[in-house]
Amino acid sequence: MKTLTASFAGALLALGWIGHGVAQIRHNDARATATPIKHVVVIFGENISFDHYFGTYPLALNPAGEPAFHAKPDTPTVNGLTETLLEHNPNFFNTKVNGKDATQPFRLSRAQAATADENHDYTAEQRAFHSGLMDSFPRYTGILGSPKVRERLGSEGVAGGEQYAHQTKGLVMGYFDGNTVTAMWNYAQRYALNDNSFNTVFGPSTPGAISLISGQTNGITDKVNAGNTVIEGGDGTFTMIGDGDPLGDICSTTSGALLQFSGNNIGQMLSKKGVTWGWFEGGFDLTKTNPNGTTGCQRSTYSQVVKVTDHDYSPHHQPFQYYKETANLKHVRPVSVQMIGHDGDAANHQYDTDDFFDAVKAGNFPAVSFLKAPAYQDGHAGYSDPLDEQAFVVKVINFLEQQPEWKSTAVILAYDDSDGWYDHQMGPIVNQSTTRADALTGPGECGDGATALPGPRTAHAQGRCGYGPRLPLLVVSPYAKKNYVDHTLTDQTSVLRFIEDNWLGGERVGGGSFDAIAGPITGMFDFKHPDARQYILNDSTGVVVKQ
Repeated sequence: MKTLTASFAGALLALGWIGHGVAQIRHNDARATATPIKHVVVIFGENISFDHYFGTYPLALNPAGEPAFHAKPDTPTVNGLTETLLEHNPNFFNTKVNGKDATQPFRLSRAQAATADENHDYTAEQRAFHSGLMDSFPRYTGILGSPKVRERLGSEGVAGGEQYAHQTKGLVMGYFDGNTVTAMWNYAQRYALNDNSFNTVFGPSTPGAISLISGQTNGITDKVNAGNTVIEGGDGTFTMIGDGDPLGDICSTTSGALLQFSGNNIGQMLSKKGVTWGWFEGGFDLTKTNPNGTTGCQRSTYSQVVKVTDHDYSPHHQPFQYYKETANLKHVRPVSVQMIGHDGDAANHQYDTDDFFDAVKAGNFPAVSFLKAPAYQDGHAGYSDPLDEQAFVVKVINFLEQQPEWKSTAVILAYDDSDGWYDHQMGPIVNQSTTRADALTGPGECGDGATALPGPRTAHAQGRCGYGPRLPLLVVSPYAKKNYVDHTLTDQTSVLRFIEDNWLGGERVGGGSFDAIAGPITGMFDFKHPDARQYILNDSTGVVVKQ
């Protein structure tokens, strides 16, 4: 067994796992790991705050016509939307409904799954937090949806010229419950949920994706038309705070921001140790033709829920494409299904989601797999939604639970950012910043910036104010604690830390990465009492069909 960090080894010893054997299964499972987990699958969704999906967990309204959710009697509560937050919320928007402030948090029904995308810029989110008062979301991250979106959300008659919250910028206060995000709530019932996990930094999708694989958004080495997607990081460096596309990806924008990073990432680290891995993203295979006739970078799918057609592949959601060492800029196909996840192939560990299913079916299950759904199923408001997202997540987990490797697999459900959706809980600011884009504690301020973690070329890398908004985090595995809510402080790089601890002996990315200070997710596991029984859900309703 590889050398463990003292804290991780101590945690495992306390759990009683060290010294126990692990059953031998198919050939990719032979490598030594620090836990019984031989395969980790990270399903990386889009743009969800914790309160937006789990604010009232485990209590659902259960109206007629929607899939019902009834919590088990021993279900723990979460740090969610209390009665005070629901009835006397500090957010205010000068719009009244039946005498109440329109920006109290309000329930979105299953019929209202298609919503508008909110403002989730680096600066706007900090302003919404208002130094921890958490009272300025409609003002700074609320977006007035199009008339089409407002029609989907309902057009109830409003007396006296008043408006409902979902017809205003107050939509940002909306949340779903277990009658819409039914699968997510059912996974929380059977497995483990963390209610104290945060975006590593403030801002949109790409900084979150970069944080997941490297924990370091400073270190941009090349940029074209960067605009406000980057900010000066100090000592002549630049930090990503927006959604520029990867420089050189043949599907990247031809007119917008293009960026490239230097430095280390988890892919490079796994390759050096001979650990199989891959990033699998919907639409990455440009040789396929979709049922609607689209192909190449234009592959697209129509969502029956949102009523929008969008490209399957989003370049700025593919973090490994920003690093020369892990990029597959021309989307070269793997030479065979048996080479998926392995070094020495022109695909360079970058694949389509279909390749993941093919590889696992062929007995070639990579040790570490990152899955990104095609855009219409990634959960991003505006072009995706909870119902389409649910279909993808359930498909993956149902598939994995029926594989022989399931008994040594962990699926981690994590998200790239909050979309600006309201969440009442501010996390600790573990990394400060003072740039013109910062606004958490005052204009140009997220603290005093003196305690900033370093970058690859600077002692205090600016432009990484964090932790940012609170996000959902779930572990689905035979080794996950059952019906458990973990309160350990974690962030996106806690997933990175688990991979490092399990396969790399606790080696860290270095260069100022947040993984050096990330909290562990091992508290969501019980390595002494695995339960590999199937827990199969309906991918449309999210209800349990077999357990």
